[in-house]
Amino acid sequence: MNEWKKKHTIMQRYDTTAGIYDRRYAEEQETKIEAAMRHFEMEKKSKILDAGCGTGLLFSHVGEKTRIVVGLDVSKKSLLVARGRVGALSNVDIVQADADNMPFGKRVFSHVFAFTLIQNTPNPVETLRELERVASKDAVLIVTGLKRIFTKEAFQALLHGAGVRIIAWEDGDNLKCYVAVCTAIGH
Repeated sequence: MNEWKKKHTIMQRYDTTAGIYDRRYAEEQETKIEAAMRHFEMEKKSKILDAGCGTGLLFSHVGEKTRIVVGLDVSKKSLLVARGRVGALSNVDIVQADADNMPFGKRVFSHVFAFTLIQNTPNPVETLRELERVASKDAVLIVTGLKRIFTKEAFQALLHGAGVRIIAWEDGDNLKCYVAVCTAIGH
């Protein structure tokens, strides 16, 4: 399947399921978020990118603790749900865009989250490189990979091949994915 076709299929899938996504996956997503958050700190000056933010489940975990949160996704309907989740958080912005071609300058974000994103992209290494591009020096990149898609070794090799260094790892039985907390090697 060519790259555009895969992206279009993913966008349609998430547009179709946006209204029921939280009922199906919120508990699983919350478990990933909690697993990742154990391994780093955020400061009030932190700038967060949630690439592939979906319905915005991460916002409540980081919104009040940071300077700005940007939720980015290709699915318009998922972003409409996310917009409703923003509530009183005045520091959260929503952007509809492709994670492979983000409309941000270089080295903007101190923390880049990519939950349930990598397996949905046509070229995961290129997606990871784009995430690195917008990550500031010494940024924390949090990336997950579904266990049913990747073996542990394959996911770690993917991350290393994209130029990121794993600093913390979670893959417990309660997780359907690997949670990698990383920094960029090339910065």
